[in-house]
Amino acid sequence: MADGALIDPVRPLAARYYTDPAIYERERTGLLSRTWQFAGHVAEVPKPGDYFTFEIAGERLFCIRGRDGVLRSFYNVCQHRAHQLLEGAGATRTITCPYHAWTYELTGRLRSGPNLRKVKGFERDMVCLTEVKTEVFNGFIFVNLDPDAAPMDVWYPGVRAQLRAYVPQIDDLAPLEWVEIPEACNWKVSVENYSECYHCARNHPTFTTGVIKPETYNIQRADGYVLMHTTECSALEAMSYDIDLSANEHAGEYRSWFLWPLFSFQVYPGNVLNTYHWRPDGPDRVGVWRGWYTEGGYDSEVVRRLAQQDRATTVEEDIRLVQSVHQGLKSRGYSPAPLVLDPDEGVNSEHSLAVLHGWMREALDEI
Repeated sequence: MADGALIDPVRPLAARYYTDPAIYERERTGLLSRTWQFAGHVAEVPKPGDYFTFEIAGERLFCIRGRDGVLRSFYNVCQHRAHQLLEGAGATRTITCPYHAWTYELTGRLRSGPNLRKVKGFERDMVCLTEVKTEVFNGFIFVNLDPDAAPMDVWYPGVRAQLRAYVPQIDDLAPLEWVEIPEACNWKVSVENYSECYHCARNHPTFTTGVIKPETYNIQRADGYVLMHTTECSALEAMSYDIDLSANEHAGEYRSWFLWPLFSFQVYPGNVLNTYHWRPDGPDRVGVWRGWYTEGGYDSEVVRRLAQQDRATTVEEDIRLVQSVHQGLKSRGYSPAPLVLDPDEGVNSEHSLAVLHGWMREALDEI
C-alpha cells in the first residue's frame, strides 16, 4: 500500500440486521435451526421417564430419559393429528397424546392407539416421533434441529476440557437457580453487549472493581465458533465476595466461553459457574436466562449473594444499555461509525464484534 493511502475502517452491521422482521425470520429458519442450542441440564432428568419441554427457533420440543438411560429429544407433536404431547416438566411411563390417546414409548416408537387394529395395512413401526439431535456437554443438554449437524466438539473444539479445568467439580453441579431477564431488544444487540467490555468501566462499577481486574481483560477468538473472555480477579481486599485462592489453580481468574450463537459458560473467581442463554422472541425481544450452579444444587450463601449482586448491578445496568441501543437502531439519524479495533486488543477494543458480525453475515449468506 502506498504511503498515505486511505484505509477503509471496519463498520458494524447495518441497522436492518437488528430491526427487519424478514431478517429475523431468515435467522429463525436458518441460523437458529442449524446451530447447537441449550435445552437444559441433566439434573432435571435424572431417572427414566423424567422429561422437560422447551422451545428452539419457534419449535416446541421435549427432552426425556429412556429406560436405557439415554437422553433423547423430540418435536413435541403427535404424528396422528399434530397435537402437543407434553407440557411443562415431570415424569411419565409412556408418552400419551391428550387428543386421541395415541401412546408412544420413551424411545419415540408408537406403542398403541384406539382402534388401530381396524386400519388395514397399518403397522406400528410405520410411526415414530421425530427425534432431534442431542448432546450432553459437561452435564448441559444441547440440541440441534439440523440432523446433519457436526458434533459440538467440532463447533467448539477444546472447550469441554478447558471448562473442566476451571470447574473441576462440574460433574457434581446442578442448577441452584435460573432467572429469566426479558430485554426489549434484538438478540444480537444483547449478545454484542455481552461480547465486549469497552463499555464496562463506565457502566459496570461493581463488576470492574469488585470482581475483575479490567486492565487484564481481553476477548479472543478461539478455535471454531468460540469467543473466550479472560481476566484476573480484583485484589482480594476489593472483592465483593469471598474466594479461596488455594482451592484451585484457576481460582483467581475469570473465564468465559461464548458458544455462537446463544450460549455462554462463565466461571467467576472462586470457580463459580454461571451461564447465559439467549432465547430470541421475534426481532424486538429476547429472554436472557442466567443460571447459577452448585454441587448437588445445594444452597450456598456465597453463590446466592453473588447472584443477587449480579442482578442488582450488571443485569440492571445492561438492560438500560441494550434497550437504548435497540431504539437507536430504529432512528433515521443513525449511521454506523467505525468499530474501535485496537491492534493490541484488550478491554478497550471491539475486535470481538468484528468476529460476531462476520459469523452473522456468513449465516445469512448461507440461506
